[in-house]
Amino acid sequence: MNKKIKNTTIVFIILVLLNIVNQSFYKRLDLTNEQRYTLSETTETIVQRIDQPLFINVYLEGDFPSEFKRLQVETLQYLEELAAENSDIIIQFVNPDLQRESLIKKGMLPSQLTVEEDGKLSEAIIFPWAEIKYKNKSTIVSLLPTAIVSSQEEQLQKAVENLEYGFTNAMHRLLLGTQQKIALLSGNGELEDIYLYSFLSEVAKKHKLAKFTLDSVAKNPKQTLKELIDFDLAIIAKPTTEFSAAEKFTLDQFITNGGKTLWMIDNVIADQDSLFNGGKMLAYPRNLNLTDLLFSYGVRINTTLIKDLYAAKIPVATGMVGNQTQFKNLEWFFHPLAGGNPNHPITKNVLPVRFQFTNQIDTLKNNIKKTPLLVSSVLTQKFGTPNFIALQSIADEPIEEDYRSGNKLLAVLLEGDFNSAYRNRVHPFKTPIYKANANGNKMIVIADGDVGKNQILKKEPYDLSRDKWTNEQFGNKDFLLNAVDYLLDDIGLMELRNKSLQIPILDKQRAFRERTYWQFINLGIPVLMLLVFGIGFQWLRKRKYQ
Repeated sequence: MNKKIKNTTIVFIILVLLNIVNQSFYKRLDLTNEQRYTLSETTETIVQRIDQPLFINVYLEGDFPSEFKRLQVETLQYLEELAAENSDIIIQFVNPDLQRESLIKKGMLPSQLTVEEDGKLSEAIIFPWAEIKYKNKSTIVSLLPTAIVSSQEEQLQKAVENLEYGFTNAMHRLLLGTQQKIALLSGNGELEDIYLYSFLSEVAKKHKLAKFTLDSVAKNPKQTLKELIDFDLAIIAKPTTEFSAAEKFTLDQFITNGGKTLWMIDNVIADQDSLFNGGKMLAYPRNLNLTDLLFSYGVRINTTLIKDLYAAKIPVATGMVGNQTQFKNLEWFFHPLAGGNPNHPITKNVLPVRFQFTNQIDTLKNNIKKTPLLVSSVLTQKFGTPNFIALQSIADEPIEEDYRSGNKLLAVLLEGDFNSAYRNRVHPFKTPIYKANANGNKMIVIADGDVGKNQILKKEPYDLSRDKWTNEQFGNKDFLLNAVDYLLDDIGLMELRNKSLQIPILDKQRAFRERTYWQFINLGIPVLMLLVFGIGFQWLRKRKYQ
């Protein structure tokens, strides 16, 4: 009896010790080849900063296609990794059916999907969104990318790849104590606010956005520079008048003092509205007096327009039926659709970006790292200026031999130690904060001032990502928002967008064709095995005891 008590006590102590060890040394193992469930250092750093309950409501609950059941599972598994890292993270999956109107008001628009199951097509509506609440702030996360995909399987893969970036970026925004400051420059004929509303309204949700005019440089240049360098990023959106030497020096010193810049430059005067009004226009170079400034940073924007056979469409009047003018959407080669760099987080999974009367960018050799972001197709033609552009040329049949100029660089990222353009030159004005170079700065140069210009419909700004006439979708908005995020990202957050995964997907058509065979394999064979085992067992039993 004493021996039994002793053994029972030993077993009990061992179980208690194992439980203590289990609680003290908790560890999850990621056995996937691409380490799908292993959090990056950036994510771990952000998650560890959460010191109060953070609620994540995921609206992937209810009846929806099998592919998105997979997205539900992948999302749950990823969020469980976050919760395992910090117990203050609380996850809940919510059925959106009873609160659709409130979700739409918050900006969570539903997605309509074409579903193929059992060889039949049907429609389904889902809400691929999550909402994160922390303290008195909240934000939403899209779980479905807007990139062009060939199938729902590819869409699922891109959605899973984007999970870590989407949630980490959202948590980072909620944790930021102060928002970063962005200056929208004015004073040199830049685009009016209404034409930038679609882009800037999204920027203003995450950052402090303010209008900043360079007009004051003429009266008080020192004070203007001092106020400008208080901003983290300056956006220069389609200036149309020449920059003075003092204004250029102000921009130069903003850059050497660590300010990031997003340039959207039209180096040729060519306006779509003028073309529609008169049917013909003269395209000629625009003098902004910025060539030497950009040249010192390692780029030059040419005055040659780029025509591309891979282009966006515009509506053109083709005739009359009764009193009604008939329009047809035709490809306009002066509006190239630029493809993004698939290996960079700014342009990965972004739709083609529409350019309007764009120029080619040349890069120059210096110590600055230059990364192409957007390029034309190979089927391009250079169109010299000054030159006339006639709308009726849209009806001309293109000769492929004339469009063999190759890929043209239309947007480029510059990173490195920028030298001041006034390093060995006379300064337009003296300032105590002059710097000869900047360490580890970034800028993006885009050879089109209209890349961020939204259309106007019924006197209201229209969505930049869609054309109001042709209903085509473009990646302009996503590209610019990613560009702003990248320029302001000092912790490597944007690199999470480069995450690549390989998710095994079921071949639906083959599964439908061979379903009887696989049903037999999965259901029939186990039953046969049990039957054979039962018969064999009875036979052996009879033989043994007969």
